Amino acid sequence: MFFKKKKKEPENIGEILASFDDLKRKVKDLEAEIEEMKKKTIQGIGVVRFNPFSDIGGDQSFSIAILDGNRNGVVITGFYSREGSNVYSKAIKEGNSNYPLIKEEKDAIEIAISKKEV
Repeated sequence: MFFKKKKKEPENIGEILASFDDLKRKVKDLEAEIEEMKKKTIQGIGVVRFNPFSDIGGDQSFSIAILDGNRNGVVITGFYSREGSNVYSKAIKEGNSNYPLIKEEKDAIEIAISKKEV
């Protein structure tokens, strides 16, 4: 634990200053850990609606990209047609996928990257 109380209290100014230095180091370590954790949380979401089929009205299909601060995550695409709907997902690593991406998926990824906080 970071802030465990020591059994022996500091007795002189040197020990007090050493305790403050130790505390500063621990706070700095915690700040670095928090920044690293931020990179692993959702930082950007991009949504694109589109119509892939000319015989169906409206933008019923979609692509949504959900990325962390390292541009890793997933893009999910749903295609709507009169016969039914299909949903696909592709893993994203550093803003790219091992699978071919359609234009709308690329657009959703770019939107998510541009909205990220890190």
